[in-house]
Amino acid sequence: MISETHSTVLTDEQRKLSATVREFADEVVAPAAYRYDTERRLPVEIIAQMGETGLFGLPFPTDVGGQGKDYVSLCLAVEALARVDQSIAVTLEAGVGLGIMPIFRHGTQEQKERWLPDLVTGRALAAFGLTEAGAGSDAAATRTTARLDEGAGEWVIDGSKQFITNSGTPITSVVTVTAVTAERVEADGTVHKELSSFLVPAGTPGLTVGPSYDKVGWHTSDTHPLTLEGVRVPESNLLGRRGRGFANFLHALDEGRIAFAALATGAAQGCLEEALRYSRERHVFGHSIGGHQHVAFTLARMQARVHSARLCWLDAALKQTRGMSFKAEASVAKLVGSEAAMANARDASQIFGGYGFLNENPVARHYRDSKVLEVGEGTTEVQLMVIARDLGLAS
Repeated sequence: MISETHSTVLTDEQRKLSATVREFADEVVAPAAYRYDTERRLPVEIIAQMGETGLFGLPFPTDVGGQGKDYVSLCLAVEALARVDQSIAVTLEAGVGLGIMPIFRHGTQEQKERWLPDLVTGRALAAFGLTEAGAGSDAAATRTTARLDEGAGEWVIDGSKQFITNSGTPITSVVTVTAVTAERVEADGTVHKELSSFLVPAGTPGLTVGPSYDKVGWHTSDTHPLTLEGVRVPESNLLGRRGRGFANFLHALDEGRIAFAALATGAAQGCLEEALRYSRERHVFGHSIGGHQHVAFTLARMQARVHSARLCWLDAALKQTRGMSFKAEASVAKLVGSEAAMANARDASQIFGGYGFLNENPVARHYRDSKVLEVGEGTTEVQLMVIARDLGLAS
């Protein structure tokens, strides 16, 4: 279990945090998970409670309204939530890693003072507009453009984004948008694009939030396409230095993969807990099904996957907090965690039999939800590419 696996590497404060969020997940999130999944809407009241608990401010210093903890603490919270509801967990993961972190890391003092107070307390959510129809893992293929209207002192942004989490909630306050600000073509036809990032407040004229996607899973998570037509923002809304958008979001994605791996580990843990409970309660031919070797061995493999996935994300997170290189470790953690979640969801559903095919059953929702873990924050193939490169192999 979490406390046992973490006992050798976590501080007492971190273990207490993990237990507290786990209790919140069991008492507040889990009882409402099926209802919100069916209604397909983000429970802003639960998000508000998470904010009041301090979850959105965990890895940020107290001088900006945060809790003064570290990235390991954030991952512990994400994992604990994902046990019972992946949608709620990814709302926190994306809200912090993709929404708040770029502003905290690269924003001016004025930008931080404007946006961070509401974001780190959960009163508002921020989104990160990177992915496009033809530019996901290949972010250099970005087609959204931004030109500077020097006379007006404004950036004019045109383009579209796809699959943007937290972009259309009632409490979304700002979207960071990546756009091409210059382009150079070599003699051989090679195109070099200068990418920059911009803060676009929700409700800005020309910014259209499309209808929510009809997704296989993550029904409670807010995800929309965005269209930007002549969107004008002040010149001061440039986030970070011009031309540094690519480098900045690569760092954000590397960190995000660690938290995503923690989310996947939580999902795998949740499947294990549900399947273990059911294997003790369900009796056939006079014995609990957990007493049959096949089921017992299946549960043992599920436990092995959880343990391995957790050690992977902990290793990457600890290196991140210590200022060490963690790019390859983040990809390993994301790869191992997502595969563990998928495998455990499949095995748990099989153990439950027909009951594992009912949406009211948490393992059925994990079965639907877990597939996106192999796609979001960089596909499995991208993780393999990063790991292969770290091995010195061309990919």
